[in-house]
Amino acid sequence: MKKLNWGIIGVGWIAHEMADALNQVNGEIYAATAPTAAHLAKFAAEKHVLHTYTNADTMLNDPNVDVVYIATPHTFHYEYIKKALLAGKHVFCEKAITVNAHQFDEVAALARKKNLILSEGFTLYHMPIYKQVKDLINAGKLGEIHMIQVNFGSLKDYDVNNRFFSKELAGGALLDIGGYATAFARYFMDEQPNAVQTMVKFFETGVDEQSGIIMKNTREQMAVMALSMRAKQPKRGSSAHGETHTTLTAGVSADALVYEVQDMQRYIEQGHDDGELALSHDVAHLLDSVRTAWGMRYPFDNK
Repeated sequence: MKKLNWGIIGVGWIAHEMADALNQVNGEIYAATAPTAAHLAKFAAEKHVLHTYTNADTMLNDPNVDVVYIATPHTFHYEYIKKALLAGKHVFCEKAITVNAHQFDEVAALARKKNLILSEGFTLYHMPIYKQVKDLINAGKLGEIHMIQVNFGSLKDYDVNNRFFSKELAGGALLDIGGYATAFARYFMDEQPNAVQTMVKFFETGVDEQSGIIMKNTREQMAVMALSMRAKQPKRGSSAHGETHTTLTAGVSADALVYEVQDMQRYIEQGHDDGELALSHDVAHLLDSVRTAWGMRYPFDNK
């Protein structure tokens, strides 16, 4: 696999983990940018970053950068994705790739126009175990999928000033953890759900604290999801079908981000993403459908 020059935007905890994966795959990281020089210098020294920029635009204008990894909070994703694509860079962006479907559709169209790869950091798309399950389903060896159940709960400390609880920063369980659950459900459904039923409990700041979501498509496949960011629950997904149970093992959980890097570089080499962006499209639109049912809007929904 050809080594590519990656540039990282943001140096928070997830950037540290991705940097380790990039070093494992490529042996080095070409560039990183963050507004605080001291944090950036410390990150660069720890993670073998060759070039640093305190201005993201300057890094994006570096002709040697092939692909940009965006590790900022999701309210900044749309802006940086657009800038990176306009600068001719491939983009790998953390979830949620954008805060609404309108933003997603715009950057996806721009990536197609520029003939660039745009990919979202949903780990399950890249884990060997999920690919193996999907291959078995497609080959008809696991029967037809009828029902998918997903539980995802985290326990965020009570803090009305934390970004996870801020409506202005697109907080709430849906964009924080709901994208994972929705991506899991959509990945194993034959087609996009066209019907959504949901109930929600709002946090005092107006964001969603917990919810139950039921989705169904025209093939009568259903997904039932439970989300919470104030109640710890197992992060578990399962599907029910009409055949015998099969136990599978593939890949290593600790290498999850390595698989992401390897897939992204393969996408760039082959010139297409194996349909991954189409799945992200469906997830973005499903998340919007859920919020519409709740009557919950973010300040960003008008742009």
